[in-house]
Amino acid sequence: MHNDGHPRRPRRARPVVAVVLAGGVGQRMGAPVPKQLLTIAGRTILEHSVAVFESVPEIDEIVVLMAPGHVAEAERIVARGGFRKVTAVVEGGASRTESTWRALAALGERECDVLLHDAVRPLVDAETVRACVAALERCEALEVAIPSADTIVRVTGGPGGEVVADVPDRATLRRTQTPQGFRLSVIREAYRRAFADPAFAERPATDDCGVVLRYLPEVPIHVVPGSERNLKITHPVDVAIAERLFELSGRGHGLPGPEAVRAGVAGRAAVVVGDGRGAAAAIAERLAGYGATVHRYGEADGWRPDDARAVAEALAAAAEKSGRVDHVVCAVDPPPARPLAEAAPETVATALGGGCAGPAQVARAALPYLRESRGQLLLCTWPPVPGEAGHALGAPVRAAVAALAGALAREWAGDEVRVNCVDPATGIGDGAGAPIGGDAGPARDVAALAETALAVLASGRTGAVLGVRAAG
Repeated sequence: MHNDGHPRRPRRARPVVAVVLAGGVGQRMGAPVPKQLLTIAGRTILEHSVAVFESVPEIDEIVVLMAPGHVAEAERIVARGGFRKVTAVVEGGASRTESTWRALAALGERECDVLLHDAVRPLVDAETVRACVAALERCEALEVAIPSADTIVRVTGGPGGEVVADVPDRATLRRTQTPQGFRLSVIREAYRRAFADPAFAERPATDDCGVVLRYLPEVPIHVVPGSERNLKITHPVDVAIAERLFELSGRGHGLPGPEAVRAGVAGRAAVVVGDGRGAAAAIAERLAGYGATVHRYGEADGWRPDDARAVAEALAAAAEKSGRVDHVVCAVDPPPARPLAEAAPETVATALGGGCAGPAQVARAALPYLRESRGQLLLCTWPPVPGEAGHALGAPVRAAVAALAGALAREWAGDEVRVNCVDPATGIGDGAGAPIGGDAGPARDVAALAETALAVLASGRTGAVLGVRAAG
């Protein structure tokens, strides 16, 4: 390891620079901000993409191209994420080709290998990046692509609309992705020739390999196998798909390890409320063990999280004793585990109302203290037991708590207060896609939830709804 914490980089003939292209505005998404600033799995799409290149030892430097008017936000994201390989955030142009040219200009006249990656492909994996870097040792241009599972047709205009003109052999077709890789001198020369051609403006290339193919046809463009998961976020449905893919892969966690957790919570003042089927006690114990000052309030003390006055008094007392409140953890208690048909009307009202009111009351009372400390609110649902998944009373409470965390993260972003949720039933489980609960045993489930909760508290995440990682 180097002193900067990055793994030692392999010796290479040329440095490798990743350019993350985030210059689009995402008109098809219909969002109020560029789609690369939307949050998926607790991070902006831009953060996810930059984080992949940051994690690959072979990448020496990262340059971010950001949509006009949003450079300052990208710089804040880079600083908050601790991305030390990012050397510049450059304002993008009016088109993809202009943005790429600005990136190339930012790299200067030196020689290096460059990977151009669409920021809105946040699910690119490190293995693909490494394959691109390795391929550039023996070629000057490459395209990441995957076989087409669909039959592709070429159409032409007909009397009643489009008609099929040709059905190309699917075996010869590939769907292209990013990154695309080049020797910097090659892609720079291709763009110089393109901009000198008046016809280029009328028929611009749809990607950077297209520029090389048209203006430097003597340079072979090699194909590096991609991944079906390397999805491009274009339409609103893509956000939901990407969110689920992050959950299934476990990559969306991006949480710190034990030593970073210890450093992140030691000396902090935390208030832990509720019970959550033993989760609150386990979280409080671990926080204290890592050197945090912990104030614990639960039903054993005659205290209920849906009692607004009691919540306010508890937080005021904790702040007076510690001088500040850095973290507030609310462990939500499960509603009665019985079928809806067997539950009395008052039981339904209490279960649903109380399960949602408690976290909301805690959040409302915690905001002034967390605003002052720029701290974090963490909502935790309870570890499930066998046969409980999808329970008619429990399921809506879990969903409401997760939705509350997401809404508050957006609402409190201007106050720099982070809000997250740990829900053991989201389906991430041990990182392989299985929720906790069942064979592992209740004690191990509670331990896994508590360890994940502390990792979230020590992270820079906000707006995340995470499952749990295996207890270690």
